Order: sequence, then structure tokens, then C-alpha cells
Amino acid sequence: MLSPEELSAIWTLDDFERLAPTKMSLPALEYIGGGAGAGLTAAENRTAFNRIKINQRVMVDVSRIDTKLRLLRREHAFPIMLAPAGYHKLVHPEGELETVRGADLGEATFCAASFSNVTYEEIRHIARQPLWFQLYIQTDRGFTKELVQRILSAGCEAICVSVDVPVNGPRDRELRAGFKLPPGVERANLSTLGSAIAGGAHRPSGRNIYSATHGADITWKDIEWLRSFINVPLFLKGVLNPGDAMAAADLGCDGVIVSNHGGRSLDTVPASIDALPAIAKRVGKRIPLILDGGVRRGIDVFKALALGASAVMIGRPYLYGLAAGGALGVARVIEILRTELEMTMGLAGCTKLSQISPDFLLN
Repeated sequence: MLSPEELSAIWTLDDFERLAPTKMSLPALEYIGGGAGAGLTAAENRTAFNRIKINQRVMVDVSRIDTKLRLLRREHAFPIMLAPAGYHKLVHPEGELETVRGADLGEATFCAASFSNVTYEEIRHIARQPLWFQLYIQTDRGFTKELVQRILSAGCEAICVSVDVPVNGPRDRELRAGFKLPPGVERANLSTLGSAIAGGAHRPSGRNIYSATHGADITWKDIEWLRSFINVPLFLKGVLNPGDAMAAADLGCDGVIVSNHGGRSLDTVPASIDALPAIAKRVGKRIPLILDGGVRRGIDVFKALALGASAVMIGRPYLYGLAAGGALGVARVIEILRTELEMTMGLAGCTKLSQISPDFLLN
């Protein structure tokens, strides 16, 4: 692990990614860094941001920059959250416990994953601020309900249902690296499903495209069903189509996470940032939108907000930070992104999030 002094000398999220090969095993690196198929969408998530140009304003008093926002009836210090990601023990022995310590240090909201290596209750026990939870609707709907009720009993602030992986897809880099879960790295939140999911990752085996846990038969009726007993805000994660975003709003969802699963689901779908404007135009202000995918700079956060997002999520960067420096590494990743957002706002000519609009972008 890097020392605090060494971490303070890291200046960008890309620097953390460049360090990653020295801090984790090759299978773990390929699992986390790889995308679906040839990885075209995973790469496009990042390059799409570079095509968007900022329309800078000058002669504005930017001596005070305010990044606070209100989301789900709670004030957040800044619009950056930690996306759900599985198997944190691949990169740190404490797994999600160390991640949430870093999230607390950085004042960022953490969304724990169904495929965490630590139970939600254990994470919640040490967290100093509210937590979210990411849910896959399993083939066993009875177990799904039991899991949700368990999470709600532990005091979850919001539940995000991932809807973009009904079946397995090929992840070339992961498959070539022969990725399998190491001994002792189990899926803690889904452990009662038993041996069906205990060994190995949920990747294709032969011609099997079906996951042992993801419900390939999920429909909008399942969202109605979840809404009937989930008494906290409900988000859908993995939405790229404006019609799907509208359907989510019509069914009473409290928000949508515009995401292509980090390019890890279906290759050659649009970059998340390219899908965002049409969804924002269609949904308007009915529900908040969170952008997930490709965010690496504070400039990216600014562009996402200008195109209609209320906040963004980051995934791979904080895992690289976790591998490099544990909780302090996670906190450093958040600090870098937060500082860059403040710098971007000041240089672009605005002082608070409510001022960020498409006017700050060039067509």
C-alpha cells in the first residue's frame, strides 16, 4: 500500500489506473478493467467526453464555489458517488469495509453491490453516512424479496436495480485471463443461494448464456412488484433508452442511473454521456438522473451536469484507489475529482451547481 505522502503525490485518476498493474493480480486487473466483447463501449465511455467542448465565460466572481446538492431529501457535499462494484476483496483484504471507510473520509455516498464480499449489514455497521444498495432481480423472486427486506431492515437509504444484464455476455479480457473467484472471495449478500453461485464468476461456460442469479425473465411487472414493498427511493440502473426512462418514471421509480454497465454488458451501445441528453429531454425534471460511465476528470462531472444529470457515479477509479492505498486511496480519488470539479466551475464561470446548464457547452 502507498503511504499518505505517496498518495498525495498522485494527481489524476488516470495515474491510479496506471499504477493498478503493480497493485493487483492480472485476473483481477482484467476483470475490473475489461469490458464486454472487444471493449468498444468501455473505451467510448471515456472518449465521448472529449468531444464535448466547454463554452467558457469570463469576468464572473468565482471567489466562492459551492458544490452542494440536495438529492433524496438529503444534502450531499458534491455530486459524486461511488457506483456498485463486486468483489472488492480482489484488490484489498478488507474488501468493502475498507471502501466504505474511504467513502466516509471523502464524504461520498457509497452504493454497495449484490456481489459484495462483505454483507450489507457489516458495511452499514461501520458506515458513518447513509448507504445505497444495488440489486439484481434473481430467478428466485422469493429470495429477491427476502434479500430486499433484509437490506431495508439494515437501514438502506435507496435501492438501485440493475436491469441491463438479463443474460451473460462475453468479456474477452476477463475470459483470456481465466478469471475465477479466488478461494474465500464469496458473494456475501447472496450466500444463501448456496453452491449455485459459490464457485467462479458469472461468465459464460460453453454455450450457457444464463446467470445463476440474474433473472432473464424480468419485465416491468417486476419493477411494479418491487415498488409495492420497497419503502425507500428506488432507482433503475442501466438505462440508455428515453422510453425506458419514461417507463421507470411512470411506474414510480425515484430516479434513473444512465449507464451501460461501464461497457461491461452489451458492446457497441452508446456511451452513457451520449445517451444522457435524449433521456434528460424526455424525462425533464420528473426524476433525478445519475450518469455512470467514463467519468475520470472533474471536467467530465461538469459536462454530465450540464447535459441533465444531477450527479455522477464512478466505479473503476475508486477500485484502483482501493488497490493502491486502501481507504486513503479511495478518499484520494474522491478528493481529486471533487477538486477538479471546483476548478472547472471556477474556470468556466459559475459558482454553484444550479447554474450549470447546456449554455456552458458548445453545440
